[in-house]
Amino acid sequence: MSIKTPDWVKNAVFYQIFPDRFAKSQNPQAGLWQSSRLEPWDSKPTYEGYKGGDLWGVIDRLDYLQDLGIDAIYLTPIFQSASNHRYHTHDYYQVDPMLGGNVAFDALIKAAHYRKIKVVLDGVFNHASRGFFFFNDILENGAKSPWLDWFRVEKWPLSAYDGAKPANYISWVGNRALPQFNHDNPQVKEYIMQVAEYWLSKGIDGWRLDVPNEVTTPGFWQEFRDRVKAINPEVYIVGEIWSDASQWLDGKQFDGVMNYRFAEPTIALTAGDRFLSEYAQYHYEPYPAIDAQQYSEQIQKLLNLYPWEIQLTQLNLLNSHDTSRLLSSAGGDRRSVHLATTLLLTFPGAPCIYYGDEVGLTGGKDPDCRRGFPPETDWNFDTLKHHQTLINLRHQYPALRTGKYEILYAQDNVYSFARILDNQAIIIAINTSDSSAKVAFSVSNLPEKPQSLVSGNGNVSWQDNRLEIAIAPRNFLIIAEQ
Repeated sequence: MSIKTPDWVKNAVFYQIFPDRFAKSQNPQAGLWQSSRLEPWDSKPTYEGYKGGDLWGVIDRLDYLQDLGIDAIYLTPIFQSASNHRYHTHDYYQVDPMLGGNVAFDALIKAAHYRKIKVVLDGVFNHASRGFFFFNDILENGAKSPWLDWFRVEKWPLSAYDGAKPANYISWVGNRALPQFNHDNPQVKEYIMQVAEYWLSKGIDGWRLDVPNEVTTPGFWQEFRDRVKAINPEVYIVGEIWSDASQWLDGKQFDGVMNYRFAEPTIALTAGDRFLSEYAQYHYEPYPAIDAQQYSEQIQKLLNLYPWEIQLTQLNLLNSHDTSRLLSSAGGDRRSVHLATTLLLTFPGAPCIYYGDEVGLTGGKDPDCRRGFPPETDWNFDTLKHHQTLINLRHQYPALRTGKYEILYAQDNVYSFARILDNQAIIIAINTSDSSAKVAFSVSNLPEKPQSLVSGNGNVSWQDNRLEIAIAPRNFLIIAEQ
């Protein structure tokens, strides 16, 4: 079987938005309910508190995203929920009223698509919440509830809120706020399939699937793919799998996964010993520091793990709503962010920028990594310019999007590789050392010899098929034909 993944993803730069923290509408809107009891926007986030970001605010910022060069946005959950992150779904058919409801969603789809920006939603299909109607009916009616077999009740009585008593039902990682669906029930499976189909009919371009590895019913994700692709063959299906995802990336289930396996070695190389170990967590350990040779070995192993068609639709990232931000975990070192971002935006697959990273937003572990998007007076414009430059180069050169990846040099603190597509070759090199670096290496199989330094800080010279580069401390080079 030949594997087919969405072509638009291979050429897209994604932007991840946590809706409660990205932007707040300044005007009253139909369907939008704004609370008078919100946390201050610039205060540190808490687990329970809301800051009041909404989808109308996202619409107001679409021009900013378009100018940045963003082609697609991935929104963490937007459906009605009693949590600021909205992974506790109450109603899969209603956008949360604090976000502006379904009216705001329709307006967002229209405004984003007008700017040729795709929209990917977060599908939380492993578990629901205590407020989900079907489970709430069980809490109200006990063993007489008609929805009993939608969940996995072990015995009675249920204790949905009192942690001193056993919950007596299966929930995600033992969190009684998140009762787990019984996916073996055909009605549950059909309900989830219809939810996925409904929002595709409303215009979304993809689903990011929350903890899909927890859904173990045979054939579930195969049917999911068949049904959503029947509506839109170019819909993007990306799973939240933190480890080896080979069993889901067989061409019959997901198009890609959130590529934390790219993030870990990339941060270990670029931040090195600057990475603060207290920011590591289960499934995500970008340490200890590694050198260029170790990085090349890990990247080559990663590139050999999945078919090339899948590699081109991996969702590559450096951090997310579940991890500390790189700027904080690297001890505030902006060069670590710039070097890692250089590798992110020149790697095969779809790069994904977590909102605010491009302007230097900081944040520790959840919930601190979910701070409010800063006002322009607090932006770091060097970091913003770095993102803009790299995104523009990625859009300018097709080789940076779909070209093959060839490692050219990997020793000590210098790592260099080429992206090659037809007769176009782009060379990228980084120096992670605090000292300048000068290296030379043979490059005999490139289709052309790119001469121009299009970004970075250093010098380039050719002697026949031998390239000599000098790179400033903790800097990079991108070499291409202008």
